[in-house]
Amino acid sequence: MKLLFVENHRVFAQTVIDQFLANHEVVLVTTIAEAKRRLSHAFDAVLVDYDLPDGKGTEVVRALRAIGFGGKIVAVSSREEGNEELRSAGATAICSKKDFRAIGAALR
Repeated sequence: MKLLFVENHRVFAQTVIDQFLANHEVVLVTTIAEAKRRLSHAFDAVLVDYDLPDGKGTEVVRALRAIGFGGKIVAVSSREEGNEELRSAGATAICSKKDFRAIGAALR
């Protein structure tokens, strides 16, 4: 799968990519602005954090849904309320940062 991973903590993101997403092609971006510039690219799924340096990840989720993205959008916040906000905005699954072993199931 080709994944867009919207996460501002690069060390955390690289650990997740190395340990749990190594079998996927992952494009890592750290801001909403970067994510929006990538929306025209074809991705199978998107992983979105809630707290980003330039706003909330809900903005990315809404932008994806506005352009008709029909793939999986996985909320990946460490905060339950952040994940619920992302789901309310249109995310289709949740995988807490505390339980990244479940990311494979969230992507299916």
